[in-house]
Amino acid sequence: MAGLKFRPYINAEERVSTLATTGSTSAGPPQDAAWWRQAVVYQIYPRSFADSNGDGIGDLRGITSKVAYLRELGVDAVWLSPFYPSALADGGYDVDDYRAVDPRIGTLEDFDELRAALHGAGIRLVVDIVPNHTSNRHVWFQEALASPPGSRARERYVFRFGRGERGELPPSDWTSIFGGPAWEPVGHGEWYLHLFAPEQPDLNWADDEVRQEFLTTLRFWADRGVDGFRIDVAHALAKDLTEPLASQADLDADIWGGAHPLQDRDEVHDIYREWRRLFDEYDPPRTAVAEAWVPAHRRSRYASPDGLGQAFNFDLLEAGWDATAFSTIIDKNLALAHESGASSTWVLSNHDVVRHATRYALPEGTDLNAWLLHDGAEPHPDEERGLRRARAATLLTLALPGSAYLYQGEELGLPEVADLPDDALQDPTFLRSRGAQKGRDGCRVPLPWTTHGPTLGFGDQRAHLPVPADYARFAVDRQAADDSSTLSFYRRALAERLRLQTDESLEWVTPVPAEVVAFTRPGGWTSVTNFGDSPVPLPAGRVVVSSSPLDAHEVPPETTVWLQQDHPHDD
Repeated sequence: MAGLKFRPYINAEERVSTLATTGSTSAGPPQDAAWWRQAVVYQIYPRSFADSNGDGIGDLRGITSKVAYLRELGVDAVWLSPFYPSALADGGYDVDDYRAVDPRIGTLEDFDELRAALHGAGIRLVVDIVPNHTSNRHVWFQEALASPPGSRARERYVFRFGRGERGELPPSDWTSIFGGPAWEPVGHGEWYLHLFAPEQPDLNWADDEVRQEFLTTLRFWADRGVDGFRIDVAHALAKDLTEPLASQADLDADIWGGAHPLQDRDEVHDIYREWRRLFDEYDPPRTAVAEAWVPAHRRSRYASPDGLGQAFNFDLLEAGWDATAFSTIIDKNLALAHESGASSTWVLSNHDVVRHATRYALPEGTDLNAWLLHDGAEPHPDEERGLRRARAATLLTLALPGSAYLYQGEELGLPEVADLPDDALQDPTFLRSRGAQKGRDGCRVPLPWTTHGPTLGFGDQRAHLPVPADYARFAVDRQAADDSSTLSFYRRALAERLRLQTDESLEWVTPVPAEVVAFTRPGGWTSVTNFGDSPVPLPAGRVVVSSSPLDAHEVPPETTVWLQQDHPHDD
């Protein structure tokens, strides 16, 4: 790889942020409006992070007790998955009250203490907002059920009279995301729409009262010191329910481009422009990131400066272990970010997917649902290879311009727990599919903090999902004392990322072997990833961090290395 040439990619506007040169202080994070552009955001699934009172459910005080851990890890922000009152029909994404804390998780005072502790450590706070649906226990929905057809209370949701002589059939043949019909009967021939579980009735975003209520909710949390919002199912709020309703076959035909009746409609951006005006009232402006499962060419609208400002890019999460796939995805998403004026986001794991250390441990093309249904027995994952690839992929994404979103436990190299017993499963996907899909509980198992105890330090006695005894080998206390551990690797990588980070430009290194992805960043440092099965030559430069041990002259298979050049390349 000697004599490498450099191809410019984007001369992006230099980053305004001072985050790379401003240390964490007790005064809180620096007042930087562009902090999100290249932030490392750590997702916490509150019920599975740390349990402070021994009731088996993680809580806000548990998170507060681990702020020092988060600071030492080196993250810029924490994203809290829902912590609101909920029956947990969908892991907290069925919200009873958007301006309160689930009593099992804490109180508003606990929330304020957590926010203060995070800010004191220089870490920002992002909270989840779930606007497509409420829970069926929400005061609005209870009022709607108690009110007659055609009433004002029912206008806040999507109620329709059924088909058939007496409305005994659902208004359409639509199926929900979690399986089964998307319509639920409430008597007198009336049905309500739920794109997810029956406990999650869809809101009617054509109703002004719904819009005003969420503006109030956003302001409530922004006034409480929240720095940003993650918007759940951001693509589905606006719906066209003009009669006659489309058939499921029509929906399955993948009608994109703003014409689909239920998702990614152009008018959804009217909602987000209104939200952006609210966010920009604050100093610094509040940030937002859209969870929008839409075609790549439609994603930039959600990330526009007059919209939410950023949108999740799940392309690498869905990609296999392949150099061409990674480089193509990176190219495409940097171009999209440049087009929208946002920065890209890089995600390898979250609370909805099999952990990437396990995905990379399985043969290419493995049916993950079938694998879970067989308790992870066949095909047998190669855990050593999976972790090696996971560390390499993580180091590659951390080198890229844009934000990196980490999911709790990936810094420990946690694998998916595939053999949870049926009676422990909580995901509505398992229940609604009648066992045909196992669901997402395997990536939501509580974290192991210690090598001992019934829940490995998560809590005193029990956990809402069983913690496998084998998780002891991944425990924080064990890894913190081992310089070669995955936790120590993440800490080094995040510290070096902060030190090296400058603007949002990238230059591809060419030519390189087909199995190599390599690029340089401003300041004279280079990232090289070997996706192949054989070593490749190690370029000149000082090794800053590597995902696997190196020898003096080669990059081993399935390894990423960062190299610092003494004299940055000049064109």
